[in-house]
Amino acid sequence: MPYRAVLVDVDGTLVDSNDAHARAWVDALAEGGRRVAFLRARPLIGMGSDKLLPALTGIPADSPEGERLVSLRNEIFRREYLPTLQPTRGAQRLLEWLRDDRLQLIVATSAKPEELEGLLEVAGATRLIDAASSSGDVDRSKPDPDIVHAALDKAGCDPHEAIFIGDTPYDIAAGSRAGVPVIALRCGGWWGDRAFRGAVAIYDDPDDLVDNYLLSPFKRPLALSR
Repeated sequence: MPYRAVLVDVDGTLVDSNDAHARAWVDALAEGGRRVAFLRARPLIGMGSDKLLPALTGIPADSPEGERLVSLRNEIFRREYLPTLQPTRGAQRLLEWLRDDRLQLIVATSAKPEELEGLLEVAGATRLIDAASSSGDVDRSKPDPDIVHAALDKAGCDPHEAIFIGDTPYDIAAGSRAGVPVIALRCGGWWGDRAFRGAVAIYDDPDDLVDNYLLSPFKRPLALSR
């Protein structure tokens, strides 16, 4: 095997949750007296709150107002949206396939630690994951590479021994800055494959990756997908 570990994003990759995260931000900001359109929030999903909130409102996430808004968004997401979520097509199948190929599975997500357990349960991933790195482990979220570095440390791998599966340009940027190749999945809802420039392969969803596994970078390192 060319790789020892697979770094896996969660939101949009294993769980169909990107729209829900955007709506939670819109709801939280509305409760805070700020009206923000869903279509402004949606393209920022994949960043952590340290990046997203300033980009969306100009409010620093570590300011008193920012901390209140982040806490409110977290509460709204867990209460209103998390119970409604579904896994992406083939999420559990992909993880089982990778485990059967004797690869370590390490989560690399910008999600809050308090959300991560519920998201992994939705994906059927709890028993399959070896370790997880989240926004609680680092100071800077994606597209900075800190979460990828933290995941590599937990895997005990060098960058060339791992590959990253994600669904946003922020995943590709974070992986690339850490020297880890990235497979992109379209199931996160990004508009057009130009958003995935820099990915070593692109598939529709986890099921599509499994169906084409023998021709994927897992068996043909750095080969491009169909």
